[in-house]
Amino acid sequence: MKSLRHAVALLVPALLALGVALSLLVLRVARRVVTPAQRAKDTAILAVDTGAQTIELQRTLDSELPGRYGLFTTGTYGYVKLGAVLSADGKSVRRKLLTQIEPGARVDRGATFSGWYYSTPSELHLRCENVLIGSPAGPCPAWYFPATSSTWVIQVHGRGAARAECLRAVPVLHAAGLPNLVVSYRNDGEAPRSRGGAYALGASEWRDIDAAIAYALRHGAERVILMGWSMGGAVSLQAAVNSGNRDRIAGLILESPVIDWRTVLRFQARESGMRAPLPELAMGALSVPLTARLSGAEDAIPFDRLDMVARAEELTMPILILHSDDDGFVPADASHALQEARPDLVTMPRFSVARHTKLWNYDQTGWTAAITGWLEEQGFSASA
Repeated sequence: MKSLRHAVALLVPALLALGVALSLLVLRVARRVVTPAQRAKDTAILAVDTGAQTIELQRTLDSELPGRYGLFTTGTYGYVKLGAVLSADGKSVRRKLLTQIEPGARVDRGATFSGWYYSTPSELHLRCENVLIGSPAGPCPAWYFPATSSTWVIQVHGRGAARAECLRAVPVLHAAGLPNLVVSYRNDGEAPRSRGGAYALGASEWRDIDAAIAYALRHGAERVILMGWSMGGAVSLQAAVNSGNRDRIAGLILESPVIDWRTVLRFQARESGMRAPLPELAMGALSVPLTARLSGAEDAIPFDRLDMVARAEELTMPILILHSDDDGFVPADASHALQEARPDLVTMPRFSVARHTKLWNYDQTGWTAAITGWLEEQGFSASA
């Protein structure tokens, strides 16, 4: 009996310590979900040939993709454009440089492979105006590209990204006669910071997009199309079901969208080697006000409200989903599920190989044709 009491006396503190350690781990994982992401270095620059204007990169699932891309770097250049893959082996990829790098330039090893390609509006050679949109978060900067139609497209970038992510879509939309309003929203590094500076995964950001809709309607738009990239898809969907101006939302274009956060977070947890039940515990922590705030969120994350497959019947407008089955970051499962739930509204052409938000880069012709065809079918194109 004495030995049993001794064992219990040793076990209880150990269990308590284990509980505290697990709780701290759960909160740390939850914090990562709602904390605005910093740009992570995901490849390495192995060599630059300034004579041939080529660059050799560490081979990854992204850096080996055919097409045109961008590369965030440090040193003399902050961003360079990449062209075709010229050669590859098991560890490296040699690509054509589309940004000229001068001899003697310093290019640091760490880099981030990007689908943005364009980094500033001036590269599009289209008329562009800088505007400010008054939102509940404060004045949010936006780029406005005028065109002839009274149907405007409001573009919404993704998590850890900025407005430049959306520039790839401006030319095809502009060619259809549609004005583009490329917006920012709270905590994205360009728009104002909210009180806690955390993402709400679309649950509060949609209010800034609602303000952008109101801005468009005040400035000549009769209706709007929302185009959301990645988390911007989740934000756009929340605006579509919550906005007081939702009757003016004529359609949605969703590029590599988050349709259901639980699906995304479970996938990303598996990819990172995280074991059950940690992902479920982290989402549970974010669902409760007290533990959500301990995780850095400003309020509980309403995962049920953010699940647009479950809420598919609330959608009323035509939707075009552009999502690669090989996305690798936001799985296409929920996009397919939404298409199956609302085949009357959702058009979803099949794409593969391309990685997350890189459909334009990998298959610009197919991506452009999908958007152009859908705009014409819905009567949105000014030439339709």
